[in-house]
Amino acid sequence: MNITVFGATGNVGSRVVAEAVARGHQVTAVLRDPHRPHPFPAAVRIATGDARDPEDVRRLAAGQDLLVTATRPAPGREDELAVATKGLLSGLAGTGARLLVVGGAGSLSLPGGDGVTLADSPDFPAALLPIANACGEQLSLYLSETEIDWTYLSPSALLAPGERTGLFRLGRDELLVDADGNSTISMEDLAVALLDEAERPAHRRTRFTAGY
Repeated sequence: MNITVFGATGNVGSRVVAEAVARGHQVTAVLRDPHRPHPFPAAVRIATGDARDPEDVRRLAAGQDLLVTATRPAPGREDELAVATKGLLSGLAGTGARLLVVGGAGSLSLPGGDGVTLADSPDFPAALLPIANACGEQLSLYLSETEIDWTYLSPSALLAPGERTGLFRLGRDELLVDADGNSTISMEDLAVALLDEAERPAHRRTRFTAGY
């Protein structure tokens, strides 16, 4: 497939690029600053663009099968997430390209929690509430979208660099926890889950999650 990745230099985005390249896909990594150093091999095409700009999105979607967005705003600029979501949806209208979104975990419901979300739980770090709320708004924008072929992937509660094992579970709107009550997944395995969905679509116009 021809895949374009927004947020390609980020923690998750860079792993999505690596996973897609390893699977033989043609990858375009989108950077806001074309002069910014990047870790990508020569096989990766570098393009300049901004997910907040519908014209940039439309231009970068031309000839592509799939767009991936793994952007994360800096602290204090969480409102940019909704702006980027609207830019992506507007720019993709009529292009026929599919969109895979790396979202947040805060809106996942707790197991047995009667609908209480992770972000609503007493132990959720206050410092993460702004980005969790922004991701919740992001998901709401996608859930109201009926034209674009989108999929939203929420990670587990703890998303950190680690190993690519390829061994994880999938769920829908409930937080996945292990036998000890932990909810984790490596960034590497989240990229695997995303590319699995890209190659074998199973969650069209809906959210799913991945975890150990």
